[in-house]
Amino acid sequence: MKPLSLASALLGLLATSVASSQPASSKVALPADFKPPQVFKNANLVHVISLEKNYAKEQINVLIENVSKEPQDAYYFPFTADQVARVGGFEVKDRKDANARPFVAEQVQYDPHSDVQYYRIQLPAPLKAGSQQTLGISFYYLKAYSPLPLSIKQEDQQFLVYDFSVYAPSAYPTLKQKTEVKAPSSAIPDYTTIAGKGGKDEFPQKQGTKLTYGPFEEKPAGVVSPAQVRFEFTKPITHISNLDRDIEVSHWGGNVAFEERYTLHHRGANLSSPFNRVKWAQLQYFNPASTALKEMRFPLQVGSVDPYFTDVIGNVSTSRFRSNKREALLELKPRYPIFGGWKYPFTIGWNTNAAKLLRKTATGGYVLRMPFMEGPKQVEGVEYEQVNIRVLLPEGAFNVKTYTGVPESAITESSVGVHKTYLDTIGRTAVIIKARNLVDEFRDRDLIISYETSLFDALRKPFIVFASMMTVYIAAWAIGKLEVGFAKKK
Repeated sequence: MKPLSLASALLGLLATSVASSQPASSKVALPADFKPPQVFKNANLVHVISLEKNYAKEQINVLIENVSKEPQDAYYFPFTADQVARVGGFEVKDRKDANARPFVAEQVQYDPHSDVQYYRIQLPAPLKAGSQQTLGISFYYLKAYSPLPLSIKQEDQQFLVYDFSVYAPSAYPTLKQKTEVKAPSSAIPDYTTIAGKGGKDEFPQKQGTKLTYGPFEEKPAGVVSPAQVRFEFTKPITHISNLDRDIEVSHWGGNVAFEERYTLHHRGANLSSPFNRVKWAQLQYFNPASTALKEMRFPLQVGSVDPYFTDVIGNVSTSRFRSNKREALLELKPRYPIFGGWKYPFTIGWNTNAAKLLRKTATGGYVLRMPFMEGPKQVEGVEYEQVNIRVLLPEGAFNVKTYTGVPESAITESSVGVHKTYLDTIGRTAVIIKARNLVDEFRDRDLIISYETSLFDALRKPFIVFASMMTVYIAAWAIGKLEVGFAKKK
């Protein structure tokens, strides 16, 4: 009964399905001259910028107040045109209720030529006049850093530059705010300084790895104060420009097959001179910090088997797979260390017992539960520009519904179609999900798919195999009975 109860609980989540027969849209169309109505003010705001990974993470905790005379349920958050193309994982939660579901957040579509673009945050219930609510807004910037200097020696330290605004972006006036910048280490040689209140103090205040700007008094809507910080980051900047993740479900084989094709780029500082293999081998005895990507670790589902690792040349033997009752870990070493400006496309794949991912419901349907993505888990982080997921369900599967824990603002397409492969008659049901601008912090978010199959669909492939074998047998028998020679005259 436990698998049935689990499957029933998962089906309850499918009420917020993101799959449909048409591509999904995460944009709200508004007039070209749209301006956010000034119905809110930010009573208190704390802006935290984390530069500890190879992508920038920003968190804004803000106490908003409805200053209009009517209840309001739409709060707008601004980005520049450059930022909105690189922003990902935009999520909003109630800071006072950790168990509440994220709020609906959608990008506004109104004037593609405007330098200011907006996300609309839909409050779960209209906020009454004079009432307050605390929002926790979080998002990431991909391609966030620029190396300075642009080129370094292969044994040198790497320094990155990040541009930001001392004042948090807001479409509403802010009464009180401060901004904290967290670097990966205390090595922060350069950063913007500004005068404090009355010109007496100077911001930021530096404490170890943290810079604090503020607190600041009331600032009008839309005000910015450009700033820059330069910090040490002698680690690889791993950027996945494209990930194609294929998942094939087989009921008769009791197997779920995975294949992932990566296009990897290192966005760090380029080498100022050609790569020296001898010097690289000598330095490895001391294991110094390096900007080169030397290995990748892929935690897989427990029970995963038969892994493989290939690139454009062929099979890559520099890998190690460890699997037991508690974990399954695939460790990969590329053919060569990957430095800034280099590109490395590769493919990995593995199989998993379907019983660990697939559950049958009390009504006879099926629920497939697995991670949305299972990319490398690196200390320095990994960013994904485009993620394409294709799940091939059994032939004839119908009534397909999907749910994912990834923010809906990141989903650019969700559809159900047909994919034909060997021994198929009508083709397999294919679930296509495309997402953009994700980071490795979403690698453990669930992808849940429910579907149904009929008895005829379940017996379709065995019948096709049996009929094909019988056809070959009968054809061979009939050919054997043919008289192919010339009969002798009597």
